[in-house]
Amino acid sequence: MTIISAEAIRKTYQRGTEQIHAVDSVDLSIEQGDFLSIVGASGSGKTSLLHILGCLDNPSGGRLQVDNQEVFANSKAMPEKKLTGLRSRIFGYIFQSFYLIPTLTVKENILLPYAFKTQKPDPDAIHTVAKQMGLEHRLSHLPGELSGGEMQRVAIARAIVTDPKVILADEPTGNLDSRRSAEIAEILYSLNQDYGKTIVLVTHNPELATRARRVIELKDGKIV
Repeated sequence: MTIISAEAIRKTYQRGTEQIHAVDSVDLSIEQGDFLSIVGASGSGKTSLLHILGCLDNPSGGRLQVDNQEVFANSKAMPEKKLTGLRSRIFGYIFQSFYLIPTLTVKENILLPYAFKTQKPDPDAIHTVAKQMGLEHRLSHLPGELSGGEMQRVAIARAIVTDPKVILADEPTGNLDSRRSAEIAEILYSLNQDYGKTIVLVTHNPELATRARRVIELKDGKIV
């Protein structure tokens, strides 16, 4: 089943009198359970494309469908309220910066996605995710008491606690050393292989990229 379908997706920005084509006529189909890595040089359009695929930004043109729903077509975007619900239901997001709230405990940070949902947190799910990430003994700690690898694992736990269909990861090992990067690579691989999560990954890390089932390269906003 196709979970994300992008047809002739474009994203342009105006810089003075110059028009920048960050994403240029990209066609891409992502199946449920896929593990896709997007690679390319800095400025090639990787993050711009990821944000469009994850409904964090609207394209300038083209057509985008997510979970059989029309997100963008004929220069019209899905209404924001409906789009917020779609994002909350379908996606979990992992970024290079951990974006943990320093005054909240690990457990409270993991629970943040529930602020956008009507359902209450499932205590069993929280502890299952914490154990899966090796954080069961750190739930009462503050982010400042954690290592970089632990903070990224909290960010991953936060992304998966609501059981999203798709995990989007933008340079998730960018701030980590090689050992901790390998740990995160193994976690993402397990989420795909053992739990069936669809993963779309942007990375400069060759080791991480090769764990994916598919690798595409962007250059000047185009797939090459």
